[in-house]
Amino acid sequence: MKQGLFFRFLAASLTMLLSFGIAGCTNSFGNNPLGSSAAKLPGAAIFVSKQAPVMLSMLVNPDKLQSLERNGEISKLKSSLLANTGIDYKQDIKPWLGNEITLAVTTPDIDRDPENGLQPGYLMALATNKPEKSREFVDLLFSKRAIAGTNLTVEQYEGVKLIADESQPDQVLAGAAVGDRFVLFANDPKVLREAINNVQAAELNLTNSNQYQQAIKQLPKGALAVAFLNLPLVAQWQGLQLPETATYDSEIISLVLPNNKELVAETTFLGQGETLPPLQPLSKSSGALQYIPASAGLAIAGENLSSLDNSNLAQLWRQVTTAVSSSGKEGLSRLVQPLADLEKRWNINLKEDIFSWVQGEYAIGLLPRPEQTNPDWIFVAEKTESAPAGISHLDAIASSNGLSLNSFDLDTQKISAWTQVKATKLNDAPDKSKYAIDTKVYGIHTTQGNYEIFASNLETMDEVLNAKNNSLVKNRTFQNSIAAIPQPNQGYVYLDWTKSQEILETQLPILKLLKIVAKPFFQNLRSLTVSSYGDNPELFKGGVFLQMDGF
Repeated sequence: MKQGLFFRFLAASLTMLLSFGIAGCTNSFGNNPLGSSAAKLPGAAIFVSKQAPVMLSMLVNPDKLQSLERNGEISKLKSSLLANTGIDYKQDIKPWLGNEITLAVTTPDIDRDPENGLQPGYLMALATNKPEKSREFVDLLFSKRAIAGTNLTVEQYEGVKLIADESQPDQVLAGAAVGDRFVLFANDPKVLREAINNVQAAELNLTNSNQYQQAIKQLPKGALAVAFLNLPLVAQWQGLQLPETATYDSEIISLVLPNNKELVAETTFLGQGETLPPLQPLSKSSGALQYIPASAGLAIAGENLSSLDNSNLAQLWRQVTTAVSSSGKEGLSRLVQPLADLEKRWNINLKEDIFSWVQGEYAIGLLPRPEQTNPDWIFVAEKTESAPAGISHLDAIASSNGLSLNSFDLDTQKISAWTQVKATKLNDAPDKSKYAIDTKVYGIHTTQGNYEIFASNLETMDEVLNAKNNSLVKNRTFQNSIAAIPQPNQGYVYLDWTKSQEILETQLPILKLLKIVAKPFFQNLRSLTVSSYGDNPELFKGGVFLQMDGF
């Protein structure tokens, strides 16, 4: 087994859970089809050090997912994973494999000597329900290597037989059957010895980490998979730099299949020190969303944008962006590129010039247009006491940028527009002195009921004003997504994948790679909704709710 196989298995495990877990959503299961087959907690955590950057556990036997596949995806995955290993899953592994597969990056550098380069330690733990057969498998695996001409090393360590093939330094494989519960594999015998030490000296292992103990309390019932991340160590492993004032030091992610309609990926960030308060929860169903047309590919809804910068969401976002880009200045405009373009085009600061006065409901919509690269946009804000002054301030900014404020009627609706008027000479006209007047619209806004609506152009505003019977809130897919979000919550981001994927791939090229790695998942993805919820000041809890085609 090459070192790269650990990467392949890690990526494939996540892909399998997404692709095949969701595939199960399209079949006729009333409740979680895996029932009690899923383990409660990762038992292999006893082998993993407190200093491990990340641990991922699949808490169900892969064969339990077999009933969820539609096109033999799981069988193909098994064949791909075990290619060139000489292992036959059905014959060698299936007879003894239990309900857990755990993978961990145990250390960023096995020998802790940066002078010779970083060599991460990888550990794989497979639960066994037939210890004798699993021991036979380990012996058979290495005996095949010995027959092929490799030199094996065998040692007894703390009563456990360790076998290693170190014939090729960059393709080391070490294995051991430990007790009656687990079979371990690693990319270096040192990793196995440390795993055994972690069991015997319990204070060293992850189960006795305060961070881990707090994190697992947040796990939902019936999780199919769990990932625990020690964020400072993940940053060290990946060569990132967390800010000195980093608030969140650990994260736990779980995947749950609650019914036959969606897969839920829930994450909790655990803080240390002082954390900012959560965003204000939605007091009612967002009325601002009634003005977002069903053609929107992306919608964001919430309440009180003025409090965003002083919330735990902003605090977490600054930590993430600082680690990735060494700058914590990126805000919402970095998440939604058209908003970043809007800042530059209008010479405004979203936080100071718009967010500061939006104290009620708000909604943002992006409408993809086949004929243009960037989507059109809509921004809806509830008119609270601070709104009139805020809108007047935007008119003043437009004027200072050389734009004119014009008013006109669209049918019976009074519209205000920020425009720039230019005269251009008609060179192809018989009379070379003739000119044409060009009017360029930079944005328009109008009042509807208790809401102020802003749009990128007149065509989009017309669609908004005529969206009463075709608004996003009446879209069935959207309604199902919102229904899956725990109440109360602090708002949500809704993404219609079929409408938005081309735009997202343009702005986030890594998505093209992910579509190749997780092709079954993206082929069936219909929409996803992201939300945050909970009122514990020491935690940031959120979820991603995914809907697939076929139901």
